[in-house]
Amino acid sequence: MNQELLSELLQLTDEEKDILEQQTKVSKNLYTSKTNFIIESEKFLSKDKMIMVRKHTRFVDFPLHKHDYIEVNYVYNGELQQTVGGRQITLKKGELLLLNQHIEHEIKACDREDIVINFIIRPAFFDFIFSYLSSENIVSDFLLSSLYNNTQNGQFLYFKVSEVEAIQELIGKIIHEIMYPTTFSESAIKLYMGLFMIELIKNSDRVERKEEASITHYLVVESLKYIEDHYKEASLYELAEQLNQSHYGLSKTIKKATSRTFKELLQERRLDKAKELLQGSDLPIALIVEQVGYDNISYFYRIFKEKYGRTPKEFRMNK
Repeated sequence: MNQELLSELLQLTDEEKDILEQQTKVSKNLYTSKTNFIIESEKFLSKDKMIMVRKHTRFVDFPLHKHDYIEVNYVYNGELQQTVGGRQITLKKGELLLLNQHIEHEIKACDREDIVINFIIRPAFFDFIFSYLSSENIVSDFLLSSLYNNTQNGQFLYFKVSEVEAIQELIGKIIHEIMYPTTFSESAIKLYMGLFMIELIKNSDRVERKEEASITHYLVVESLKYIEDHYKEASLYELAEQLNQSHYGLSKTIKKATSRTFKELLQERRLDKAKELLQGSDLPIALIVEQVGYDNISYFYRIFKEKYGRTPKEFRMNK
């Protein structure tokens, strides 16, 4: 442990001084502008930032609340007692809790020696992280739920990783880059965060989760994975058969969870792939149209221009 950093973190913040002097409760206006206690990322993150760390405020109970971001609670020193999704958990030094933006939790007041670091992460940050993750594990499954599932399912993952040196080192590096930024800190944070997620996946045997995903969650995640892997020839009927569902029922499930139809999700994936090929290859446009699953070039041109504001030819010329 970095003793110099610990000494700095043990110092009282202005908010903590006010709490000790006035014996006040949490000032909700510091965390949210909403009627419900939903902590807003805008209170801590500037618009150009995707991730930051903040020391959890000690000496006061935090009532039941949610966040509009993904949060990681990391115990740097001492412990953290909280109730998450109705379950009581005491995080020990070096342990961490990954929470999506739909889970409710309440936190017991921390003592002076309890130093908890909260990572505040916008969901969009994981557009970068996903390039490192396989969808065949509970961590990326959790992230898919956070980012693409609109059914408001609260999820959390509790990692007992205090003895995993690689994870402890990476967290320390991320905290240092955020607290003491340099020219290259933003790039370093992205790299460290990607490695951090990979280490969590490698240590998935040390994780506890709230509950097994519901059948709806399972169906949506499997559908998204199917579209990702089989965008060229994907069929709702084939997918429904694979999942042992009626195509009509599966269609409604997908629409309710993602706010988009199977056809819309498929079209989005195909157009994204076409854009990648236009930018990164010299393949003829007609061949790209075929490779992403369309046989009507005029139709492809029309929907491509609707999404990107340019024809495929114009897009390639200006890439």
